[in-house]
Amino acid sequence: MNYLSQSWLIGRRHALRAMGSVIALPLLECMVPLRASESAGATPRRSAFIYLANGVHSLNYQITTPGQDYQFSRSLKPLEKHRDVITPISGLHHPGALGHHHNCISVWLTGGRLGPSDRNNISVDQRMAQITAQHTRYPSMEIAITQDSLAWTADGVQLPAMRRCSEIFASLFEEPKGGKAAQRRALRRKASVLDANLQEVRQLEKKMGASDKGRLDQYLTSVREAEIRTKRADAWLDTPLPVISDADRKRTNRDIAKTMAGEYFRTVYDLILLAFQTDVTRVATFSLGGEGDAISIPEIGITESRHQLSHHGGDAGYMEKLTKYDTFAIEQFSYFLTRLSETQDLGGRPLLGSTMALFGSGMCYGHSHGNANLPLVLAGGSDLGLKHGKHIDFNQGHFNGYQLDKPGEHYSLCSRPANSDAHMSNLLLLMAQRMGVEIEKFGDSNRVMAI
Repeated sequence: MNYLSQSWLIGRRHALRAMGSVIALPLLECMVPLRASESAGATPRRSAFIYLANGVHSLNYQITTPGQDYQFSRSLKPLEKHRDVITPISGLHHPGALGHHHNCISVWLTGGRLGPSDRNNISVDQRMAQITAQHTRYPSMEIAITQDSLAWTADGVQLPAMRRCSEIFASLFEEPKGGKAAQRRALRRKASVLDANLQEVRQLEKKMGASDKGRLDQYLTSVREAEIRTKRADAWLDTPLPVISDADRKRTNRDIAKTMAGEYFRTVYDLILLAFQTDVTRVATFSLGGEGDAISIPEIGITESRHQLSHHGGDAGYMEKLTKYDTFAIEQFSYFLTRLSETQDLGGRPLLGSTMALFGSGMCYGHSHGNANLPLVLAGGSDLGLKHGKHIDFNQGHFNGYQLDKPGEHYSLCSRPANSDAHMSNLLLLMAQRMGVEIEKFGDSNRVMAI
């Protein structure tokens, strides 16, 4: 159809078809030269972000003592052996998420404010990837049990996520099906489609008003970023894939039954570790489920979904199961930290020193959708200047103390921030700067957090 011979109005069907060939792609601002050399002796910097949906059972999670002499809570006990390399953080919140509980996962790494007509900000992992992509085969990796990726582009597009471990392994470490020549032909066909889109849309631009041109600029930015991504993938085809040991291949190149959540979590963590160790990528996100559909864990007797348990209504059985779920997820995160500390990078140093790992949730108390006093633990990154070993508590000096024996009063702390200036984006800004991102503000940050 020659739609230019028709009215200048664009049919919805045509617009969605045009966007479909672009928006489904991972979109990153990879504007730097491919495989640009790092400064001599520079330590590769890495970051991993792990999301736990629906908050926690706060009464059993909350650490009540600030500083170095804190006692681990019941849920956080699995991290006690990592005391010297972790920082539990209390009292942070995202102002843009307050009152919009369904946005908690969406703004966790963006610090955005998502009203009915708002688009999201770029997530901090993708801001980091703009810096690290020049050194790695893949700018970032996105993994999620459900469809809710944690990663958002500068245009407010949520990146797609992978779930199956065998597919993740294949995407990172196996030759493309049909060989490099077939893959190169496919990439160049994709580039041709993108070029055709650009030519087509530029013809439309002459017929558009000012408001439509603003939307078109956003679309064209996405096309250009996808084009850069495609050319980068083409260039990397000539770089040999990392050699993976038989033991690592056996551990990670497999699929796990849904009834074995622990095996799945640990396999994903091993895949992230392997990607970091081989320098395939330096940025990773892993969502353990969305706010409405986080999985059950039959292997420890939890057949209910996490969403169901978080809306416990004071039911003692549900609260106990939620605590078991929290502890289970934190045990798997502890496994990840152990593996990072035991595994050397290409320079012979422990991966944990050059890797920042943030574990947490965009919600605190799921029953009331309370999204203040977020449960957060930052680990690793000692080679990047982070100093751990204490509980940082931004509630101190702004409330009358934790009253875990009075649940109603404590839960209100999870719904309304005691310290309105304690934005989670301040932490994200710190992490971005330690990754080498030269910015003074991120999301709704009002200062950089110190650790």
